[in-house]
Amino acid sequence: MAAHRAEESRGGGDGNRAGPLAGLRVLELATVIMGPYAGAQLADLGADVIKIESPEGDPTRGFAPARHPGMAGFALNFNRNKRSVSLDLKSDGGQAALRALIGTADALITNIRPGALRRLGLCYEDLAQEFPRLVFVNAQGFRSDSSLADSAAYDDIVQAASGLVWLNEQVTGEAYYVPTVLADKVCSLVIVQSTLAALRHRDRTGEGQRVEVPMVDTMIAFNLVEHLAGASLEPIEEPGYGYTRVLSAERKACRTADGWMCILPYNDRNWRDFFARTGHPDLADDRRFSNMAARVAHADELYAQLRELTPQFTSAQWREFCDAASIPAYPVHSLQEAAESEYARQGGLVRVVEHPTEGACRIVSTPVRYSRTPAGFYRHFPRLGADTDAVLAEAGYVDRAGD
Repeated sequence: MAAHRAEESRGGGDGNRAGPLAGLRVLELATVIMGPYAGAQLADLGADVIKIESPEGDPTRGFAPARHPGMAGFALNFNRNKRSVSLDLKSDGGQAALRALIGTADALITNIRPGALRRLGLCYEDLAQEFPRLVFVNAQGFRSDSSLADSAAYDDIVQAASGLVWLNEQVTGEAYYVPTVLADKVCSLVIVQSTLAALRHRDRTGEGQRVEVPMVDTMIAFNLVEHLAGASLEPIEEPGYGYTRVLSAERKACRTADGWMCILPYNDRNWRDFFARTGHPDLADDRRFSNMAARVAHADELYAQLRELTPQFTSAQWREFCDAASIPAYPVHSLQEAAESEYARQGGLVRVVEHPTEGACRIVSTPVRYSRTPAGFYRHFPRLGADTDAVLAEAGYVDRAGD
């Protein structure tokens, strides 16, 4: 833990990268959130991530709020620890420069659709013979061998195609989106995992490979972890697809005497303690609530009963009781409360740093702790193309005419 804090304290400069991925170079040919967030995770872990941008830059550079053009606050976090190279890949010079960079890279991450990659001559098949050790990671909405390969698919579309919007409709009666770019972020995590797995194979065998992360496939698999449920068996048994407990319309935060809490008695002992505390010990022997299987089958009744009983005590009283009884519970926090809570502050999760051009800004620290190879904050979000000359010089590319 001390090592983690010490490494974080050096953040913002061009110091030696000391994370577990130090020595790896990754090219990020990606925009918006999914690819850049994956690149950010690799960069936080010490990889030299080079962000390849068009002359117009990643669209997120133009989001609000921003203190200066092209330096949106939105993009500060998931483009930190990277270097920015600006290339026109529709020009011969830009293509030559990119290939020079690929020759220095361990992996390339892109979220460009298959058709556009083909038009640019940047499919894996275009690169594999020249760069046999390259790990080429392509993430897009749909599988490249499907009829939907070149269909546009952003987070909302993927939520719909993967069953996530349907899940929300089962609970609320409305087909709404989860209010976070969940598909983008889950797929970012899978990109990182898949990149590292392919690099491990490359290190053992010398063989690079193409890795495809189709968003819809990834999110269908993600949603089915618990929601395959009765469909796990063939023929499908009731209730079919959908984990009953999680789809209960009564599964909500609980009113307390002075606020809101999430209280989740889970095992038999938890429920006995909870019912005794609220003056209804007999409910622990109710056939609907007496064991885990019964509680899942009667989730609506169970959670309605829970929410009926919680207003008799304050949030502080519930917290004290639940902690003593080992019942999972926590107050409902706003995003600001979560980010600025004592817990988050003590962990250094969100902190203020001084950007050389943008002034004071907040960054989110890497949440995972490594005892020997801590993640770090090495450099701030760069201006568009700020590192083009230096990075191309490192690759031995000097003739940039036409890029």
